[in-house]
Amino acid sequence: MQSRTLLNEFKWMLDQPPRKWLVTGVAGFIGSNLLETLLFLGQHVVGLDNFSTGSERNLADVREAVGEDRWRSFTFIQGDICNVADCSASLAGVDVVLHQAALGSVPRSIQDPITTNHANITGFLTLLTTAMHLGVRRFVYAASSSTYGDSPTLPKVEHVIGKPLSPYAVTKYVNELYADVFAKTYGMECIGLRYFNVFGRRQSPDGAYAAVIPLWFRGLLQHADIFINGDGMTSRDFCHVDNAVQANLRSALTENPDALNQVYNVACGKQASLNELYALIQCNVADHTPDATARTPTYRDFRAGDVRHSLADIGKARTLLGYEPYYTLEEGLRITAPWYISRLA
Repeated sequence: MQSRTLLNEFKWMLDQPPRKWLVTGVAGFIGSNLLETLLFLGQHVVGLDNFSTGSERNLADVREAVGEDRWRSFTFIQGDICNVADCSASLAGVDVVLHQAALGSVPRSIQDPITTNHANITGFLTLLTTAMHLGVRRFVYAASSSTYGDSPTLPKVEHVIGKPLSPYAVTKYVNELYADVFAKTYGMECIGLRYFNVFGRRQSPDGAYAAVIPLWFRGLLQHADIFINGDGMTSRDFCHVDNAVQANLRSALTENPDALNQVYNVACGKQASLNELYALIQCNVADHTPDATARTPTYRDFRAGDVRHSLADIGKARTLLGYEPYYTLEEGLRITAPWYISRLA
């Protein structure tokens, strides 16, 4: 269930004529949370997904949360962003695009750069070009903090980036370049959101490239081995999914001309080490699994392509979009833990 804070902030949308939105990657983690919010806010949503990383279970979860009346405002198309016909069918009559579909994971991109490039660059360009031809002006897309690459600057500010450290990072930077060109050449309104380690409900612990937070929830709840890459002092700016949903809605709805054709950090502006993260997750499952607090992780080699520290400056998003994170890492884990306990314990 989406937070009351998020829904209350945008409840004015219920009094307006509904827009038609396209959410790509709608069966994925962030996409399904966007879908749930938009349906609660009375919007018409088209969802596009090929289930390469998303799941039907996420869509079923949203359906149960919003109820049958709201669910009827959703149209699902099983298709691929690399396919022009699928993009055309999905974009018909759409006012706003929230593009979340991608092949994530730095390790996956290192093992298979061609597939990552096809999904993240060819797919992005196909969708963007089709949206342009069909007259869709507002195009909000998921960028990535991986774009900062080897830049040592902390906190990360949008105009200072380094060299990419993985094929995945290359693809996400190319997305930004294409969006900028389409804005200047075709008059589109493109906004990129550089996500910093987003977590929350519906983030799957399954698969070879699962993120660390769902993996550790599962490990502690199911008494499985838990691994930390490196010495545990690697730090990240962890961002709850409702913060990311808020940033998408603000980007889609802003009427500030200075906010358009920009890229923004989406984070909390506070970093935590992996050791600190592990201790927080232990605390959040302790009532259900008391022995979790005594569990110690196994440390192993650093992972190729990973940056050592990441911390976002969110001042630009605050100033131009009015973005303010709803939840810190600690608060986000507290409201996320019951979801994992109910499904994994």
